[in-house]
Amino acid sequence: MNSAVPESWGRFPRATPRSVEDVAWLSDINLDPNKCPILAYGLGRSYGDVCLNDGGNVLSMDHCDRILTFDREKGLIRAEAGLSIAELLKITVPHGWFVPVTPGTKYVTLGGALANDVHGKNHHRVGTFGCHVSQFELLRSDGTKSICSPIMNTDLFNATIGGLGLTGVITWVELQLTRIVSRMIDEESLKVSSLHDVVRVTEESDEDWDYTVSWIDVTTRGANLGKGLVLRGRFSTKTDESLKSRSAEPRITIPFQAPSWLLSRPTIKVFNTLWYAKQFTSVHRRHVDLEPFFYPLDAIGRWNLLYGKRGMLQYQCVVPSDGGVDTMKAILTELQRGRVSSFLAVVKKFGTIVSPGMLSFPRPGLTLTLDMPNTGRRLFDALDRCDEIVHSVGGRVYAAKDARVSGRMFRAMYPELETFLPFVDPAFSSSFWRRINYEL
Repeated sequence: MNSAVPESWGRFPRATPRSVEDVAWLSDINLDPNKCPILAYGLGRSYGDVCLNDGGNVLSMDHCDRILTFDREKGLIRAEAGLSIAELLKITVPHGWFVPVTPGTKYVTLGGALANDVHGKNHHRVGTFGCHVSQFELLRSDGTKSICSPIMNTDLFNATIGGLGLTGVITWVELQLTRIVSRMIDEESLKVSSLHDVVRVTEESDEDWDYTVSWIDVTTRGANLGKGLVLRGRFSTKTDESLKSRSAEPRITIPFQAPSWLLSRPTIKVFNTLWYAKQFTSVHRRHVDLEPFFYPLDAIGRWNLLYGKRGMLQYQCVVPSDGGVDTMKAILTELQRGRVSSFLAVVKKFGTIVSPGMLSFPRPGLTLTLDMPNTGRRLFDALDRCDEIVHSVGGRVYAAKDARVSGRMFRAMYPELETFLPFVDPAFSSSFWRRINYEL
């Protein structure tokens, strides 16, 4: 029994499970029907309540982190679902292999990456994490173990990728890695003066750059709303550079939760102004290690404590490219009208590669991500209005980041839900799942 209470990265909402079981070995997994509902838990980097199970039984899987097989010639790796991307890269990068898709933190397990079908800065090139999973094993509450792949138990394969941990326990994952000859990234940062220019430069970068992401300033108004820095990169092809692992532990760790005024509207405005001003030239180039390029926030341990005792909410949506700039401006304007500020705002482009996952979030278009201090009802009301804007253009929000969308809205955004429902294991549930089904 583990006395630690699992949290999500946003630290909102809070949940108190009935029990937390540390799983040291896959053979130790006990799906006791008397402890329903059940949910597997990795490293808790989901922002909302998809990883929480208030009043239920949580299986803590992060100790099931062993590599089972690794073909160094083909880059095919099979590992237990509790292995983190951080630990995987320590093994694979020295052999010239990188994960095909990575989110903005390396502290996520393979099982969590699959269950949330994570995406990265290269979605326009390679799609989601699930597109590169060759097979996995799924343990159901009736005791059956199923090998799931594109050709075996295909429906269960598609339901589990992006299935939010509701189809059973993912025990191991087999993943096709991407070949690299250097751990260094050739990076360019372009300074632009409007959201329109952010999107234009991002789309122009698609053909020649593997990875693109943009930071935008959401505190400005008028023509400069959404001005920002477009970051693009690709792995270096210099074969004389080292692939050896480097120390990538957090440089600093936040020791305690910050006071609420630290990330207030005035301080967020100052941060955004300074961050945009820090780049003096229109284009800045550098040759940088993969760690600061892919995982800049991982350099600060427990950075989520900066948002104080009430925690934070992250809002991520995808909207069609056609009219996407106007839609994102409408969202940002709505937040300004509601006196809501975002400390960190990011724009990316999603490509046309379709994930096998039934409930996978990405679809072709533009995705906007906003980190906001939890200011209570004012924030919730503003985000409800943003949901209406997103839904009106055929967009959707990302369940892995969500802590408050209504069940009515989620079902409207995800018509695939009806196809998914038959594959939910009746013994499995989460705080998120009960929240969105409360109205049924």
